[in-house]
Amino acid sequence: MTKLLFWVDTVLKWFLALLMLSIVLVVSWQVVSRYLLQSPSSVTEELSRCLLIWIGMIGAALAYRTGVHLGLDIVTRRFDAELQRRLNMLLTSAVVLFALAVMVVGGGNLMALTFELNQMSAALGIKMAYIYSVIPLSGLLIAFYGCCQLYHLALRQPMPQVEGLH
Repeated sequence: MTKLLFWVDTVLKWFLALLMLSIVLVVSWQVVSRYLLQSPSSVTEELSRCLLIWIGMIGAALAYRTGVHLGLDIVTRRFDAELQRRLNMLLTSAVVLFALAVMVVGGGNLMALTFELNQMSAALGIKMAYIYSVIPLSGLLIAFYGCCQLYHLALRQPMPQVEGLH
């Protein structure tokens, strides 16, 4: 389980780094083409928007993995360790169910609908379903990380840290 977790972490970190490098290059090209070449590129705005969507959704999965997502623990910190563990298991189960029901099933339905309707992006000329595919993908990642967290909570072990993000 730990090897799979570290492998997913590594792939996710490198993929996010690639997406962020891509958005920097795309926006830089937009600035160069608009102000230096006096001929703005027609695809850079839409491409940067799509990259930002992917960075946000995949980044949310990594944020959930590292525990830097929004959380209010002001009340639960006052409970004893066993009650905190049980509440954490309950809340993590709710996150997994939400990710599966809303993001994977709902996002999958959205993808299927846009494939069926053949909805295309205006400037890029690609199917919107490819852009929307990040919703079920990030839902699967969040559900995977939630299941890993449940596994470690059941064993009363801390979740391994993400290498390189301490």
